[in-house]
Amino acid sequence: MKLSTLQLLLAAAAAAVPVQAAFSWKNVHTGGGGGFVPGIVFHPSAQGVAYARTDIGGLYRLNPDDDSWTAVTDSLATDEKWGSWGIDAVALDPQDPNKVYAAVGMYTNDWDPNNGTIIRSSDRGTTWSSTTLPFKIGGNMPGRGMGERLAVDPSNPRIILFGARSGHGLWRSTDGGATFSRVSSFTNTGTYIPDPNDTSGYNSDKQGLAFVTFDSTSSLTVDGATSRIFVGTADNTTASVYVSTDAGTTWSPVPNQPLRFFPHKCRLQPVEKALYLTYSDGTGPYDGTLGAVYRYDIASSTWKDITPVPSSELHFGFGGLGLDLQRPGTLVVASLNSWWPDAQLFRSTDSGETWSPIWEWTSYPDMNMYYGMYTDSAPWIGKGFVERDSKRLGWMIEALEIDPTDGERWMYGTGLTLFGGRDLGRWDENERNVSIRVMADGIEEMAVLGLASAPVSGGGSELLAAVGDVSGFTYRTEAELGTAPEKPWMDPMWASSTDVDYAGNKPASVVRIGNSAGSPQVALSSDGGGTWAVHPGAGTTQFGGSVAYSADGDIILWSPSNGGVVRSQSQGTFTAVSSLPSSGVVAIASDKRNNTVFYAGAGNGTVYRSTDSGSVFVSVSSGLTGVTSVRDIVAHPVVAGEVWVSTNAGLFRSVDYAATFTKISGLTDTQHISLGLGGDAGKWNVYALGRGASGAKLYASADDGRTWVDVQGGQGFGALSACRVVGSANVPGQVYVGTNGRGVFYAKGVVEGGGGTGTTLSTSTRSSTSMTSTTTVSVPTETDSYCEPETTTESSTVGLSTSSAKTSTTSSARTTSTSSARITSSSVGSTSTTSSAIATPTALAQRWGQCGGIGWTRPTVCVAPWTCKYSNDWYSQCL
Repeated sequence: MKLSTLQLLLAAAAAAVPVQAAFSWKNVHTGGGGGFVPGIVFHPSAQGVAYARTDIGGLYRLNPDDDSWTAVTDSLATDEKWGSWGIDAVALDPQDPNKVYAAVGMYTNDWDPNNGTIIRSSDRGTTWSSTTLPFKIGGNMPGRGMGERLAVDPSNPRIILFGARSGHGLWRSTDGGATFSRVSSFTNTGTYIPDPNDTSGYNSDKQGLAFVTFDSTSSLTVDGATSRIFVGTADNTTASVYVSTDAGTTWSPVPNQPLRFFPHKCRLQPVEKALYLTYSDGTGPYDGTLGAVYRYDIASSTWKDITPVPSSELHFGFGGLGLDLQRPGTLVVASLNSWWPDAQLFRSTDSGETWSPIWEWTSYPDMNMYYGMYTDSAPWIGKGFVERDSKRLGWMIEALEIDPTDGERWMYGTGLTLFGGRDLGRWDENERNVSIRVMADGIEEMAVLGLASAPVSGGGSELLAAVGDVSGFTYRTEAELGTAPEKPWMDPMWASSTDVDYAGNKPASVVRIGNSAGSPQVALSSDGGGTWAVHPGAGTTQFGGSVAYSADGDIILWSPSNGGVVRSQSQGTFTAVSSLPSSGVVAIASDKRNNTVFYAGAGNGTVYRSTDSGSVFVSVSSGLTGVTSVRDIVAHPVVAGEVWVSTNAGLFRSVDYAATFTKISGLTDTQHISLGLGGDAGKWNVYALGRGASGAKLYASADDGRTWVDVQGGQGFGALSACRVVGSANVPGQVYVGTNGRGVFYAKGVVEGGGGTGTTLSTSTRSSTSMTSTTTVSVPTETDSYCEPETTTESSTVGLSTSSAKTSTTSSARTTSTSSARITSSSVGSTSTTSSAIATPTALAQRWGQCGGIGWTRPTVCVAPWTCKYSNDWYSQCL
């Protein structure tokens, strides 16, 4: 039939309509930052224009009205370019507040496969262009708090200088950042190497250049370029500060400079025509036991030691440095790391002649604190850190800035959060009561190590997040996702929690794992993660790894990072599961309805099943087609016997307790997976991080894997292998992604498809049905009612480790990006594999996993093509 023009237009319009609405991603709110902020940069003249850089969480732009922040580099952090969340330097154009530049890359060794880039934006980070450099950049390398290494010439903004690491020297752009070339006349490349014996390259790389500072008070030369430029290097033996007086054509060491320490921050005070510099005997951010503060008078070429305390009283170096440009001669400096009793901040109003500390001893152990600490925007920082640790003011203080347009507003970054306030003038001797507040709203910089979502109707919580460096958080309901938690996981509280799980038939029963050696690292909750108690059967030698809780909450299977899989029943002592390999188990899971069934997966591709509550496991999957590595195992939340396995070859599904598996087409190289409540009653979506038609993305299926939808769109999650995913057990179509550096994202939408339910076989069986490896098993069609959880009474407080804490919080959840999801269809494959005799896999550590260190007893050889790289005496990693 011939179609009319109108019919053709209508058909074309219908075809253009997207099959599925875009998923809009935003952060779960913590309100406190949660990680290291090594640099803050204010525009010198445009009010309210500022950026904060993080080491693993990207770049943030200040929202000046409420001092909140907006992430501006999420779109860059794809799976292939995950290092884009490492920001090693930031620079603003003094003549144009809309222009911002950043040096981007995570590591200079082979951990990051990509070379570094200089990114540039003309719309305050809304869109970016990038220039790839012929070397790597280290936003998460030692010395990342120095800076800034990147600077724009205030007289000619087409000139940009960048101080590189790894011996690559000084680089210049003369076209606004489109291209860069090396400045051959600058020959000192920063010779300091923290540990020449470190074979991983992390501590054995040259620290390189520390800062670039243009002197806006100098006369102009050819093409209007600033003639006087200062550059700092990580060198404490020959010279660390160099100067050019001919716009960078020639360079020489600044005469009579201090040589004992490394420069960290350098700031120009143009009215005084002076430089202020902080020094430490280490390059940071964790070290430093001595240091100094100097003032360099540019006109007279003289140095003056203005260190706030005598050298005999120093036990720290200096990092953060802020100048009040509204009040020449007023500045604030910070100790880099004063691990006890607290950090110290000093303020001077006379160019460093005299200093006023922010606290001082009265009679030990009492202090006079000349400040008030306020954590109302992130209460968990107060309850979990400030009230429990002597280090109230923080640690790793490299960033400290005073707003050049408003001397009352100041900020400083720590290893935990971003502090600051709007009444710096109250530091005056007459008042001595400056306000310090958490000012990290919108900075969500956490490494998320485990996620779970349990039915709230059974006493569970909508979201449980195990987090590196700041323990973890419980969000009871969807309504709490936009509110900063009142407290982190506490009593016991560990620096990091590596995994969390709940009992399928008793969702209020939760178990979590800590990563602090030397104390029990298993905690239980009987109220959905609200309160916790130490597991009475946990020892003090095992830590980290993954955990699985049995359906009825009486058995825990634990695969610690420093030993073989262990098991505890009825809160008894953990004992080894001898039928599983002593190393190489990378995934464990419990059937969420049948209390007798557990699953385990090894790095060599073998899947195991236990039908006697985790006592004995047998191999059930030696014939999985193309599988050489298991990545994740997930049991269906309400259907007994249905289990999904993620592998290098993609997804496999079983509906008969892993007796047989069906290959799921459409995705390959999958990582973490999950099931979540679907859009229709009784339906469940499958979520998988893997490679599909749209590339390496987060995909969803509503029809048991027959079709897959790209639900990630343009939102960056960084490296998919480091992400965690969980579908909501309560909110239809809602899914969470935990990232390695940007906290937890969540989105809600309708996934088009048939609506997966899990295959139902003919005979029902309740969750208490026992199994043996030779039994033909039926899958239940009903779900069991939730039972009241057993009460756990044991409790204990474990010492808190507070080095390099990573946290992230915001007072209101912010949408970071939206994009249309794309559909790709494929049929479910029919290949099946059956259970086989138990086999012991070759012991191999997985990519990113630990493979060595003092006391390490698990695999020391990595799966191909990765190799074991030394980081320090306690830790080596497969990279």
